[in-house]
Amino acid sequence: MKKTLVIGASPKESQYSHIAVTKLLAAGHPVEAIGRSEFDIDQVHVVVGKEVFNDIDTVTMYLNKDRQKEYEEYILSLHPKRIIFNPGAENPAFAERAAAAGIEPLEACTLVMLSTGQY
Repeated sequence: MKKTLVIGASPKESQYSHIAVTKLLAAGHPVEAIGRSEFDIDQVHVVVGKEVFNDIDTVTMYLNKDRQKEYEEYILSLHPKRIIFNPGAENPAFAERAAAAGIEPLEACTLVMLSTGQY
């Protein structure tokens, strides 16, 4: 199982970031999440700050490239194995930095990856 950090989590059940948290949990992946406010999605408590999470395998990004800037150093410091840039979150410059740091950048959709067994 791949411990995943969802950045840009939304309290709105119709938002893809919210759906991703529930689908990741249903698939058995441990989940941490960061959003604009504190709330819960199932058993996941969404936090606002840049908490130090251990053993993050995957960061899945639901912020546009401008909003990602404040998280770039934080994400690199977590040393995940990969970052998934979901549709609308593509960021070639940050993807290049991540690759240079030994982190696999993927322009992909977490929900599609989960549904097709590619996660």
